[in-house]
Amino acid sequence: MSSIKKICLCAICTALCYVLPLAFHPLVMGTALSPMHIPVLLCGLLCGWPYGAFCGVVGPLLSSLLSGMPPAAMLLYMIPELCVYGLFSGLLLKWFRTGHAYADLYLALVPAMLLGRIAGGIARAIFYLPSGQPYSLALWTSSYLVGTLPGIILHLVILPPLVLLMMKARLIPQRYVSTLS
Repeated sequence: MSSIKKICLCAICTALCYVLPLAFHPLVMGTALSPMHIPVLLCGLLCGWPYGAFCGVVGPLLSSLLSGMPPAAMLLYMIPELCVYGLFSGLLLKWFRTGHAYADLYLALVPAMLLGRIAGGIARAIFYLPSGQPYSLALWTSSYLVGTLPGIILHLVILPPLVLLMMKARLIPQRYVSTLS
C-alpha cells in the first residue's frame, strides 16, 4: 500500500477518534464501549505501527481540543494506552503470518489490547502517585478490564471482519492472495 493511501487512512481513523465518541457518549455507552479505541486499533492493523501510534497520540488530543472529550486530565493515561494499541496492533500483525488472516488479526489484537491497558494503567498509577490518591491492581482491573468488557468484546467482534471486508473489497491489500480465511 502506498504511503499516500496510508496517510489518508490514518487521517480518516484520526478523525474517527473525534466522531465516534460524539456518537456513543450521548447514548451513555462511551466509557463501556471505548469507541475511540476502534479507529486506533484499525489504523494500526491497516497502516502499520507508525501510523497506528500516531493515531493513538493525535486522535485523543484532537478530540479533547475539539469536544472536550476526553478531559485534559484523562489524556495523561489515554494517550499512552491508545499509542500502545496502535503501535502493537501494527507491529504484531506484521510479525504474525499463520496463513489465516482471521488468526493473524486476533493474534495482533488481543495482545495489543492487553498491552495498551497495561500502559494506560501504569500511566494512571504514575499520575495518581503525586496526588496521594490510591491506585491498586484491583482498581486497574475494574477500570481497564471489567468496566470495559463490552468494548473489548465489541472490538474483537467488529475489527477482524471489517479488515477482511476491506481486503475483499480491495480497499487494502489482501493478506494472503490465495484465500481470505
